[in-house]
Amino acid sequence: MPIPQPAEASSSSKQWEQETTNLPSFYSPKSKPKQPALKPNSDVAPLEQPLPEPSSPPAFSAEGSLVDPPPPSLLSPEFTPPSTPGNATPSLEPRSIPVDSTVPSGGCGSKKPKLLPSLPAVECIVRARIPTVNGTEMFLHLYTNNVDNKEHLAIVFGTNIRSKSLDDPRPGETQMDRMIRGAYSGRLFPGRTTSGMGETSSRDPPQQEKGAIPLVRIHSECYTGETAWSARCDCGEQLDEAARLMSLPTNTSGGIIIYLRQEGRGIGLGEKLKAYNLQDLGSDTVEANLLLRHPADARSYGLATAMLLDLGQEEVRLLTNNPDKIRAVEGPNREVVIKERVPMVPLSWRGRGGFKSQEVEGYLKTKIEKMGHMLDMGAIS
Repeated sequence: MPIPQPAEASSSSKQWEQETTNLPSFYSPKSKPKQPALKPNSDVAPLEQPLPEPSSPPAFSAEGSLVDPPPPSLLSPEFTPPSTPGNATPSLEPRSIPVDSTVPSGGCGSKKPKLLPSLPAVECIVRARIPTVNGTEMFLHLYTNNVDNKEHLAIVFGTNIRSKSLDDPRPGETQMDRMIRGAYSGRLFPGRTTSGMGETSSRDPPQQEKGAIPLVRIHSECYTGETAWSARCDCGEQLDEAARLMSLPTNTSGGIIIYLRQEGRGIGLGEKLKAYNLQDLGSDTVEANLLLRHPADARSYGLATAMLLDLGQEEVRLLTNNPDKIRAVEGPNREVVIKERVPMVPLSWRGRGGFKSQEVEGYLKTKIEKMGHMLDMGAIS
C-alpha cells in the first residue's frame, strides 16, 4: 500500500518541477526538496530519515587534557570543489564521436588555426607517482621546452604510458639518479637499488591494454577556477571530470591530462583579473579580452602536441567541447591524429552536484554562441 504524502510535500515537488523545467541546458537542476516527516501520532508510517553523521571522537593533548575541536570550515560543502580524481557515479561513461580533420564534414569545426611550421622541443625532466585522496594513482610529469620558461605538466593515468625523453639514459648518471628523476619501472620501495628499466617486477601494477587509444584532455591553467573557487568559469569542474573519467576502472586504455601554463586563455593572470572587472561592468568574456587588446583566445597547443608525441601517443581520443581545438592539437603535419572527440560534460551539467551562478551561466553561453563550443545533449541525458 503506497504511503500518502503530506500536502506540503506535494506542493514542494510541483514547485521544484516548475522551477527546473526551463533552466538553461548547461544548468544543473536544483536539488529536489526533502519531504517533511509525518507527526509521530499519524496513522501513516513515518518517512525514512537519513542517519545523523557520526561525530568525531574527542581529541586529547599529549598531557591527556581535552582539546577543543577545530572551528568549522569557512567553505560550505556545497562550495568546496569536489575531490579529484573520483570514482563517484562510475556508470557515467564517456561517449565518443568519430572525427576526421581531413574532410570539411569531419566534425572538427570550420576554423583553420595558425600553426607553427614545426613543433617545439620538449623534455620531461622528472616524473613522480601521485597517490590521490580517493585511492587512484597517477604519474605527474614535469616538462621544459625551448619556447618559454614555464614548466608544463602531463598527468598520466595508467602504467604503459611513458616519456621517451625521461627514459633515455643520460651521461654519467647512476641507477639512483634514474630512480630519483622517475626513470624507473614498477614501483619504488625502501632498499631498491636499480631502476629496473626493461625488467619485469612482481611489484608492477596490472598493465592496461596495449595498443588502445588513450583519453586525452588538453587543460589550460586556471588559478581562479581551480584554486580560488571562482564561480566565473567551469574550469575546475572540467579538470575534475577529466580525472574522474580517466580513473574509472573500465578505462583500460589510460589517460593523459596535458596541463598547460597559459592562464586566462593565454593572457596571464593579471590581465585576466582586469577582464573580470570589465565583465562586472557589462562585457562578456570575449569582449573583455578584446577591450584589453588581446585576442579572444591567445592559447597555443604546439607544446601539447609535442608532449603527446614524447609520451608515445600518435592517436588519441580528445576530451573537448571545442571542435576547432582538434586541428590545433593535431599539429602542422598531423603528427598526432585525433580519432574521436569525447564531449566534456561535468557532473553538475547532469544535475549531480557542482555549482550554479549567474557568472558561469554567461560564461558558458559565450563559449557556445561566440566560440563555437558544442553542448552534447545526448551525453547529458
